[in-house]
Amino acid sequence: MFQPPRCPYRACPRHARPKPRFYIRRGFYRARCCPRPIPRFRCSTCRRTFSRQTFRADYRDHKPHLNARLFVLLASGIGLRQAARNLGLSLRCTQLKFRKIARHLRDLNLNVRGPLPLGSTFHFDELETYEGKRNTRPLSLPILIESRSRYVLWAESAPIRPSGGMSKARKEAIARDEKRFGPRKNLSSRSIARCFARGAEVAKNLPIVHLFTDEKSSYPGHARKAFGQERLRHEQTNSKLVRATFNPLFAINHTEAMARDGLGRLRRESWLVSKKQRYLDLGIQLWMAYRNYVRRRFNYDESSPAQELGFVARRLKPGEAISWRQDWGEASLHPLAS
Repeated sequence: MFQPPRCPYRACPRHARPKPRFYIRRGFYRARCCPRPIPRFRCSTCRRTFSRQTFRADYRDHKPHLNARLFVLLASGIGLRQAARNLGLSLRCTQLKFRKIARHLRDLNLNVRGPLPLGSTFHFDELETYEGKRNTRPLSLPILIESRSRYVLWAESAPIRPSGGMSKARKEAIARDEKRFGPRKNLSSRSIARCFARGAEVAKNLPIVHLFTDEKSSYPGHARKAFGQERLRHEQTNSKLVRATFNPLFAINHTEAMARDGLGRLRRESWLVSKKQRYLDLGIQLWMAYRNYVRRRFNYDESSPAQELGFVARRLKPGEAISWRQDWGEASLHPLAS
C-alpha cells in the first residue's frame, strides 16, 4: 500500500521535514487511465489534499500509457512525426509529451547517480552538429563518460561560429542569419567547463582522476580547474589516429557513434534536425537516460552502465524510468521505489 514519503507542496514544513503519519487518508478516486483506485490523502499540517498520482511523473497527463512507448521510440532514432503516427497522437501532443518526459529524465540523470567507485576513469570529446541550418548555425556537443561502464555523465550543446569553406552563397546565408539572430557567439568553452564540473561532482572520492581526450588546447586548463592539478592525470591522443579498438579514445568515439544512431537529431544530414538548441539538449537528456539506465552496456551484457557503477540495483524498464517525479532533487522517490 502506497505511503506518501512527504507532503508534495514545497511551502509545507512536512515537505522538507516529513514526520511519521503526517497525513490522513481521504478515500480514493478512479481514473479512466488506471484500472486500480488511486488513494487520496490530506496533510495534517497544511491541510491540503493530494493523491498517489501527485508523486507520479505522468501527473495530469493525457494517455499516460503511451509515455513509455514514446520514450523508447525517441531514443531509438525515430523522429517526432513518425512517433506520432505510430502512437496515433497529434504532432503537437507528441511534442509536449517529449518535452515533459525529457525534462523529467534530465532530473533523473542528476538525482540517481552517486560517487564513482575507485578505479573509474573519464573520456571526453566534442562532436559537431547544428540547429536549423547546417552551414550557418553549427553547434558543439561536449560529452563526458565514465570509461569502463560507458555511463554518460553529462552532455550539452553550445553554439559555435561557422567555419570551413566560405562560398559566396554561404556568406550571404550567414549574413542573413546574423541579421535575424545577431552575431553568432562561440560558447563551447562554457559547455566544456560545465561538463567537467559535472564530472567533478561524482569524482570527489577518487584520489587520482584519469582523463582521456584529444589534443585540443583548451581541454587541459578546464580539466585542471575542475578536478585539481594535483590529482589529474590527463592523457591526450591525436584525433587523426585511426578510430579502431586500439585507439585510446575508442570508448568516447563509440559513444558518439551510438548517440548519432540513437538520437536522430544528431545525424549529419537528417529531417530530424532540431530547429532550436534547447530542444536538442532535451533530446540529449532523453537519450542519456535510455543509454544509462535502460539499455544494456553492450549487446552481450545483462547490466546497464548505471548498474555497472552501482547507481541502481538492476536495469530500469522504460516505464520505471518515467515513473516517480524527480523534480524534488534528493527528496524525489527513487525510480525503483515501490
